[in-house]
Amino acid sequence: MIWRLRFKFLANITFSPPKSRSFSALHHLASPLKLSTDSNPRFKSFSNQQQPSHNPQPIFLTHQIVLTTLQNCPSDLVALSFFLWCARQPHYFHDKPTFRHMVGVVSTLTQSYGTVKGIVHELEAVGCVTKAQTLLLLMRIYWCGTMYPMVIEAFHDMCFYGYTPNTYARNIVMDVRFKLGDANAALKILGETESPNFLSFNIAICNLCRLNDVDNIRGVLRSMLMKGYYMNLETYTLVFNCFCKFGRLEEALQLLGMMIVLGGHVSENVWGILIDGFCKSGQIEVAAYLREKMVEIGCSPNVVTCTPMIKGFMESRMPAKAFEILGALKSKGCFPDLVLCNVLIDCLSKMGWYDDAFEVFSSLRERRLMPDAYTYSSIVSTICLSGQYVLLPFLTSGFAVQPDLVVCNSLLNYYCKSGYPDFAVEFYDDMIDRGFQPDKYSYAGLLSALCKSGRRDEALNVYRGIIRICPGIDAHIHTIIINELTKSGGFDGARILLREAAAKKYSLDAVSYNVVIYGLVMGSKMNEAYTLFTQMKETNVAPDKQSYNWILSGFCKDRNFSMVKHVLPEVFDRNIEIDYHTYRLMKNLLCDSPETLQAFNHLFELRNSEQLFLVDGHDSGTDARNSSLTDYRDILHLGTASSDEFSDDAIVSVG
Repeated sequence: MIWRLRFKFLANITFSPPKSRSFSALHHLASPLKLSTDSNPRFKSFSNQQQPSHNPQPIFLTHQIVLTTLQNCPSDLVALSFFLWCARQPHYFHDKPTFRHMVGVVSTLTQSYGTVKGIVHELEAVGCVTKAQTLLLLMRIYWCGTMYPMVIEAFHDMCFYGYTPNTYARNIVMDVRFKLGDANAALKILGETESPNFLSFNIAICNLCRLNDVDNIRGVLRSMLMKGYYMNLETYTLVFNCFCKFGRLEEALQLLGMMIVLGGHVSENVWGILIDGFCKSGQIEVAAYLREKMVEIGCSPNVVTCTPMIKGFMESRMPAKAFEILGALKSKGCFPDLVLCNVLIDCLSKMGWYDDAFEVFSSLRERRLMPDAYTYSSIVSTICLSGQYVLLPFLTSGFAVQPDLVVCNSLLNYYCKSGYPDFAVEFYDDMIDRGFQPDKYSYAGLLSALCKSGRRDEALNVYRGIIRICPGIDAHIHTIIINELTKSGGFDGARILLREAAAKKYSLDAVSYNVVIYGLVMGSKMNEAYTLFTQMKETNVAPDKQSYNWILSGFCKDRNFSMVKHVLPEVFDRNIEIDYHTYRLMKNLLCDSPETLQAFNHLFELRNSEQLFLVDGHDSGTDARNSSLTDYRDILHLGTASSDEFSDDAIVSVG
């Protein structure tokens, strides 16, 4: 065949880099060539192609020559044939650009011939012998082009042609199974691989981290260690991140210990991941201990490492510790970056330190930091919390922030809370005109603005439109409309809306029910409130702390001791915290109850259960656990509680 002659000719050619990008197509090689041996002694003329040279010269292929030749091939089948021929040459391996080019070639051939077998048959027709390498290279091309079903087909065809897939082929198909989401099949392939190598385990662990499959990571890691392989730093970092993200902190510490024992370098990134994991789990003391150990081994914490600790101490109401770490950073010449400034603004505003939050924001210019959308959203939130709405234009003047949906939603919230609901509606329309796709927070801002501006009918129409477009929308939207209708005087409408949502099995949460339960309790309609409370449980919406406290408070107001006694066991079983106002109401009810001894038993059971917490400086349980029944008069004598305990602020805040 002419192709056999072609490749005999190629086998005796020494390739040199071309002088230009214009490279002759392969079919020119089939025509008679005249090569001057005088001009280049490395080239051998071939007077008789049937008699190969006794002293063939080595072939010098370069990636550029091969790629250029492939790009100039007259057909895709010719290109694939040449690609396979080059791969068989000693000491030559195709590079990534060549594989990426072949993705398009093989994709076209697959469309033409349908199957891997069809392509192999056509290759055989032009003189290419089918080998295991042929199918392996096809697998690699399909793998590079993310044509995963074809990778699996090529793998099965390898077995069909009588070849046993090697570890490399099995690694490829294992990765493909992971990419297709079939972790069980991928792990089965790993288990059936006779001689797994480092890449086998590394591919499995990296994919399991991507799939957040923490349990299987442990098993693969154990097998990897038993085979004598150890993870590299990048894989260690992935596993640390996965363990910490899912709160598997003890296992993360074990992994850290193993890494240190094996002599591995623990990078600042790994320390940062561990510290961040313990901070997010609320174990700020452990995070501080890790920071100390980090310093002991000579690894200096940077701003990225310390940011979660500062955030953790601020959220734990320990600002002195946070400022101590901040001072230590500054003493080493490490100054806050934009992320840390954003954290400080957010945490300070949540602590009520609004002036300090404004000061941090104002210092951005001095630090030459350009605020991002998160910074802008944080400062808008701070302004809303502080009620200093007039500060927004002054603080944000001079900053060019590219608004995103989060910023727009923050501004919607700002306009609603600052008393400009009509402007909020106009701003929402402008958002839509500018091409923003609203999310649940955008809808929440719009519904809130319409209700605040007295346009309840429009709000209901918009709500029903949202439900039609997004029937499975988050419970937050249902809660917003119910809450805003209640606050704007449309309580009956809110009750009807809740019943409709429950009947149609929309997504509702405890807050949605709590809004209506609160309204019924305040209206002394305890029968309806308790019916709704029961219905809430029947629809698999678990009542929360607020639900139980309002129900108990309502029955205490009605002097209904039997119902209080009926609800309390459920409170104990679910370990629900009783707030201070409810506790006061219960004590006054129990003091007046004819079943005094039983009342005292219930009260002290409640005190000893540690289900009370400190509110407004009142100790709700510590002293009681150390007291006896003889001093019950002093414990119970706290004055009379009434419906005045309920303030207007008790309305659920969902905006």
